[in-house]
Amino acid sequence: MLTVAQAVGLAACVWLLIALFFGEMGLPRYLAMRDHAAQLERELTALRGETAALRHDVARLQEDPAKIEQLARERLGYVRKGETVYQFSQEHEKTWEHPAKP
Repeated sequence: MLTVAQAVGLAACVWLLIALFFGEMGLPRYLAMRDHAAQLERELTALRGETAALRHDVARLQEDPAKIEQLARERLGYVRKGETVYQFSQEHEKTWEHPAKP
């Protein structure tokens, strides 16, 4: 037979187990928060990599005249003096068909 102390201890253990699995801050919540923290860590790592790449681009734009020239040519259409510019239209080419033989 259980003594009063044992019954109270058993009830406390049952209550703690229920709180662990079904409580507001129980095990499922902990696991969800852990997964969310891992996801945020991955996003942070990706953003740090993107930041490093952008810092490298900024440094290159501040120090490399060749990069500035490349961007001016690509984005603004700049050309050097004496260069010849050829522009091609973007129209769809008409397909050439053989004339029908009689």
